[in-house]
Amino acid sequence: MNMIVCVKQVIDPEAPPASFKIDPSSNKVVPPPGVSPVISPFDENAAEAALKIKDTQGGKITVISLGTNLLRDVVKKPLSMGADELILLEDEAFTNGDSWSTAYALAMAIKKIGDYDIIFCGRQAADWDAGQVGLGIAEILGLPSVTAAKKIDITDSKARVEMVTTDGYEVIEVPLPALITVSSELGEPRYPTIKGIMAAKRKEPIIWKPADIGVDPSQVGASGRRIKILKLFQPIREGKCEIIEGESVEEAAANLASKMRKAKLL
Repeated sequence: MNMIVCVKQVIDPEAPPASFKIDPSSNKVVPPPGVSPVISPFDENAAEAALKIKDTQGGKITVISLGTNLLRDVVKKPLSMGADELILLEDEAFTNGDSWSTAYALAMAIKKIGDYDIIFCGRQAADWDAGQVGLGIAEILGLPSVTAAKKIDITDSKARVEMVTTDGYEVIEVPLPALITVSSELGEPRYPTIKGIMAAKRKEPIIWKPADIGVDPSQVGASGRRIKILKLFQPIREGKCEIIEGESVEEAAANLASKMRKAKLL
């Protein structure tokens, strides 16, 4: 079983909200100082999904990440969890892409790898939350896809997937090769072991540039974007508190109900 897991380095979503800043002139997020990036949490779930299959059926897990200034200690985390190989699409040409140009670059890298049974992605990235890259990869490669998986079983060259819905889950069977996006309902990703961390330190990632995956730089990153951000801003949240008084609890409740009726909340 050959599996590919796509992971993304993001600003830590657990960082204090006050640390996030926007540059309105360039419509970009300013990386908060002193906050180390992490692997997007849903992508860690995707790595865990692949590792569960490897635990029971064996196989190889190749991890792919795209960007610039990728911190090795961050992007090597899936290796320390038990993945086998790390490929980095690391070049300035890959920066500031949208869902399309990112999916295209990853799809071309996967096409170069060639031999795979399942591609795993997180259901969405923790920074933009678009949830489009995984499905874009599947469309470009002409693969069937299932989203928001919480459990995957492999039998007879088919994947039986429990897909999360708003009121439960659906069970879907899909032939392999296929692409599956993974949700947090799969369960917590495993912790890297000391042995795994030491083994990951010894493994050097494979670096691919646009030419290595057979694409022109104009097709990826900012040059390949099909979406233009018109405005990026932080929402302003304001609130006020009014104390509803009364001579008794009953009177206070009646005054509250009157206020709510006037505000058309009742």
